[in-house]
Amino acid sequence: MVQNVASVMPELEPEDFHLLSGVEQGMRFSEYVNREKLTEFSRLSAENVDYRLDRCEDRELVERKTIQYEGFKLTFEGYDALALHTFVERDTIEGFGAPLGVGKESDVYEVQSYKPMALKYHREGYTNFREVMRERDYTSDRDHVSWLYTARKAAEREYEALETLYPDVSVPQPIDTNRHAIVMEKVDGVELSRTGLEPEQVVPILELILDEMQTAYEEGFVHADMSEYNVFVTTQGVVVFDWPQAVPTDHENARDLLRRDVDNIVSYFQRKYPAEVGDVDVDAVAEALATESFDSLSEHTD
Repeated sequence: MVQNVASVMPELEPEDFHLLSGVEQGMRFSEYVNREKLTEFSRLSAENVDYRLDRCEDRELVERKTIQYEGFKLTFEGYDALALHTFVERDTIEGFGAPLGVGKESDVYEVQSYKPMALKYHREGYTNFREVMRERDYTSDRDHVSWLYTARKAAEREYEALETLYPDVSVPQPIDTNRHAIVMEKVDGVELSRTGLEPEQVVPILELILDEMQTAYEEGFVHADMSEYNVFVTTQGVVVFDWPQAVPTDHENARDLLRRDVDNIVSYFQRKYPAEVGDVDVDAVAEALATESFDSLSEHTD
């Protein structure tokens, strides 16, 4: 599990961030950066590099490995520190709060600015790098890909989708992004998977989700990872989150991914609320969403 670096940040000095940035630059070319290269990448003296490496290694921001040479790479904590430092310098955030959610591919924390917000660190590639390499189209054509690149590209993909969709689609408002991290609106709601809906709420909530999927398609994106874990139920309706796997609607697999999204969310409702949902023609619903002709679930239910 990646540790929260917020408590370490006050201990770090500007030169520590120069060193971390130097390691980051070197990792574009190899997994472990040769110690001798770090004076060039960090623009620090050899003596200062040695001192900063010890400080950063003590705080678990870099990892050392001796192979044919002595090499260093950033840990996710080190990468988090670089992103968090940038957000503070930009005045995007002023304080760090409690965790909001920890998952396989992201960690989310509450942060403070002019109002409470959410800071999401992408973790793609940290524990399942080979699987991510196979599945993510933004890594498929690169010979050397580090988890830094994979996580950063996931954040870029999600931020692009949020900027395009907000506010026409009910998604968290994007605020800022740097490296593998995104600052966004903190949503006050309950994850759909943890929500117990009253019978009269079931179909309206499902239709709200399908409406958001239809509007997203109109705006140019398919979520491509829809499930009960990616929807908040709020007092105003629903909010769809987690968009790093989103694909543009001109993608060759967009229609298939839209159908899969419809099947995933409809199947969840059918399992949990079979009496209220009934049999749904998933193919017909997906076609209606893609052609902007979806109106109500009853048109596609036996």
